[in-house]
Amino acid sequence: MQAGGVGLLTATAMSAGLGDLARFPSGRHLASALGLTPREYSSGNTRKLGRIGKQGDVYLRTLLIHGARSNLLQAALRRKRGQPLDRTQQWALALAEKKGHNKAAVALANKTARRLWAAEHHGASFNPDHVSRRSAA
Repeated sequence: MQAGGVGLLTATAMSAGLGDLARFPSGRHLASALGLTPREYSSGNTRKLGRIGKQGDVYLRTLLIHGARSNLLQAALRRKRGQPLDRTQQWALALAEKKGHNKAAVALANKTARRLWAAEHHGASFNPDHVSRRSAA
């Protein structure tokens, strides 16, 4: 529930609807199971991404997208008031200006689902300013 746009209802629906998140090998698989990833129409060297897949739990996807819309509106209000924004809010607002509010909301819901999986997988608390770094091996 520390993630922006994720409240008690979404958190309980996610744990009840999906069960243990460890059954997903990656955050991409979780987002795909929720229907938050774009459909792919590719052939040969051309890669075309379309609308979201809409597979999986409709209720949970709806909750995540509505939470992302709320998070976008909150970020816009914070920017208007001159308050500081975290990295995720900055990214979402830039995307909303470029692609539109609805596409940005779905992209933010996708990112939130992946980050929730990562927080659960690594046993860490949710940090909106987290930047992944690969270890120099």
